[in-house]
Amino acid sequence: MYRDIVASAKSYYRLSMIAPAFRLKYYMKNSTDSFGVDLSNLDKPMHLDSNLTTGVLLVAVKIASYLDLRRRGFDISALRYEDLVARPLDMCRVILEFCHLPVSLAELAVKAFDVDSQANCEAAKSAVGHFKEPQLTPQIKTELNEVLKQLGVPLIGEPGIIEGTLSCD
Repeated sequence: MYRDIVASAKSYYRLSMIAPAFRLKYYMKNSTDSFGVDLSNLDKPMHLDSNLTTGVLLVAVKIASYLDLRRRGFDISALRYEDLVARPLDMCRVILEFCHLPVSLAELAVKAFDVDSQANCEAAKSAVGHFKEPQLTPQIKTELNEVLKQLGVPLIGEPGIIEGTLSCD
């Protein structure tokens, strides 16, 4: 499952405010190897100088890895979070059908959306929801889009639907 890249980055940022190990990634601004990904082939050196950069990079690397697996012939599909939220019943049916599970379970699956799945842990909405989100300035957007383009993933401001995404349309 993937989500709008900026929304994901903001979510990662809020999570970093309560998870010390994750927060360290935000302070290690010049250490891209801490992501476990070799970014040395980028045209320009990457400067992690925004609170959105780390989250964007994490999401971009996941999407790039997914796309690479598809190109290498793996039969995998993606699910877009925004589609699931916009049409939960329809998308649950699509997911269940894709997984060869009874579509009749879709209504039960949708009921699970009414509960904070992380309610009893440190990442609960009540724990992270009050942190101020970093802002996406035009300059940061331009810099991040340069990296996203080189990684071959959708750019910020584009629809962002990746190849192989399940859909109810």
